Amino acid sequence: MTGFERGLATAKGLLLPVFAAALLSGCVVGPDYRTPLLAVPATWSDRKVTNPTKPAQLSKWWLTLRDRELNALVEEAVAGNLDVATAKAKIREARASYRQSAGALLPSLDGSASATRNKSAATTSGSNSVYSEYQAGFDASWELDLFGANHRAVEAARYGLDASEEELRSTLLTLVGDVASNYVQARDYQTRIALARRSAASQRQTAELTRTMALAGTATAADVAKAMGQASSTEAGVPTLEASYAEAVHRLSVLTGRPPAALAGRLKRPTSIPTPRLPIPTGIPADILLTRPDVRMAERQYAQYTAKIGQAEAARYPGVSLTGNISTSALKLGDLGRNSTIGWSFGPTLSVPLFNAGQLQAAVDIARARRDQYFIAYKAAVLTAMEDVENTTVSLSQERIRNGKLASSAKSYGDAARLERTLYKAGETSLLDVLDAERSAYSADDAMLQSRVSIATDYIALNKALGGGWDDTIDSSKPEIIDAKTGPRLASNTQ
Repeated sequence: MTGFERGLATAKGLLLPVFAAALLSGCVVGPDYRTPLLAVPATWSDRKVTNPTKPAQLSKWWLTLRDRELNALVEEAVAGNLDVATAKAKIREARASYRQSAGALLPSLDGSASATRNKSAATTSGSNSVYSEYQAGFDASWELDLFGANHRAVEAARYGLDASEEELRSTLLTLVGDVASNYVQARDYQTRIALARRSAASQRQTAELTRTMALAGTATAADVAKAMGQASSTEAGVPTLEASYAEAVHRLSVLTGRPPAALAGRLKRPTSIPTPRLPIPTGIPADILLTRPDVRMAERQYAQYTAKIGQAEAARYPGVSLTGNISTSALKLGDLGRNSTIGWSFGPTLSVPLFNAGQLQAAVDIARARRDQYFIAYKAAVLTAMEDVENTTVSLSQERIRNGKLASSAKSYGDAARLERTLYKAGETSLLDVLDAERSAYSADDAMLQSRVSIATDYIALNKALGGGWDDTIDSSKPEIIDAKTGPRLASNTQ
């Protein structure tokens, strides 16, 4: 063992017991976090306490809509959505912050080495000398966490990491719901466009029949104009529906991380409006404390800012750090590490806040006020989540009732329109009765289609309100950006 190595071992032997004793004698100031107990109802308002409640079935809930295209779009959106990519980057940032905070608990060690060529100033005799100097050494320091400032920082960073993971889950929940909603709307607009065109074609047939009757003298030119006008009025609604359909497709494309028109060709062929299987179990209100990612994120943020109070409190107390160094310097490289060239030092440094005009206490008050805000935000998130479930449950239930009435109405108006046309051909009713029946039939059919969409949309909203989202594993460890020679680009293959 060289002299330098023996010196380093001696310094370690002196420093480590002191470090350990100081660490064991430390304490952590500030409040310890405890999960808050919030009062929530035993059951939802549409249920009786005596009725058994089944837990919500949230895993891949969109599969119950039984649409393969929708299933594929959900998976593509999870892989390519830019908000998801941002949320994954935030997780990596939070993980790095956690590692950075944890590193402050341990000693730091820096090594240094230098080699210089020197020339001394001329002496009174006019001579000077040129010589080389070599130096190597280590500097060690350790801030003793006597009052837990660093421990609280690590604790806050850990809660912050948890919150970022919940933020990703919340982003995925919103994304899946948005994809499903826009897909349902796109199929709705396609179906309503087809309905408008069929109705307009039927109305034009009535107009042609009226024209024939006018030539025979049993109808007037005014009757022909009225019939043509109603057909044109029905056709005038098609461009608006086409624009709404295009907007839904554009939104779907962007949600999957593609240019707006990327899915236009793929979704061009109309299919039926997805229909959910109803009713669905909703569990109990307490479930949302575990299933809603926005509620879980709010709770983790509350925990994070509780730990930050301890950080601020610890700054009001004295701080102790241990520093030490060992070095060797010589005029010849081969002399480095010899006993005669080794020097070392170590010792504690004490810092005591004596006067700061109340700034440190103000920092504690700020931390407590922020903690209070996040507690209120957590409670608000719980109430909002319960409100979402209650609202969507009522909306879905009432829309199902409304849809039944609309279906009956549409059937009756359809029968009436067919009967009026038959009677009109036979000359037993007026054109106005026919036009009114056709207009009512079209409106009833269109209202029924919109109601079907409302049921599907309420179903989607209820699953979101209950906390249903993407529950498969998401890899957030890899960077979202690749620095290529042509510039940075997104790593996702779909973008």
